Amino acid sequence: MNADQVGPQWTVEKDPRVTGIGKLLRRTALDELPEVINIFRGEMSLVGPRALGVEEHLDLEKRIPGFKSRLQVLPGLTGLAQIYDLKDIGEDKLKFDLEYIDTMGFKLDAKLLGLSVLNTLGAHWDRRTGKSVYETENPISPRPVGTTDEDNGDPGTTGDQ
Repeated sequence: MNADQVGPQWTVEKDPRVTGIGKLLRRTALDELPEVINIFRGEMSLVGPRALGVEEHLDLEKRIPGFKSRLQVLPGLTGLAQIYDLKDIGEDKLKFDLEYIDTMGFKLDAKLLGLSVLNTLGAHWDRRTGKSVYETENPISPRPVGTTDEDNGDPGTTGDQ
């Protein structure tokens, strides 16, 4: 409600703004197909740390020491955090992204791409639980309402913007 006044808002579970077609596109990640253009342009790779919105990235850089270090490689359409970070918490995202950077190679990329295809075919992409309802004073913040930096709770909602 009132996103035009308070700014961008993440979708939440059973969000009335999400249509049936939109839900299918999100669950299968087919809404990400336009990113293939960025891969052909050389601005992204198939696998790597997932690009974030500017506001979200800047907020996480302020809150998490070293968050900017995940930008050492091109962002990817899929990555270790997309596959294994089900709560979509900034500190975990950084951990997974740095682990990817340290271990990246053909074998890991092939595994992540294969798992991504399985997620797409099984419509399993919309299973994250982290980004839900955010503090009204900072709607871009990746911290759910009622939690602190030390307590990144699991409100049980989807993680799409």
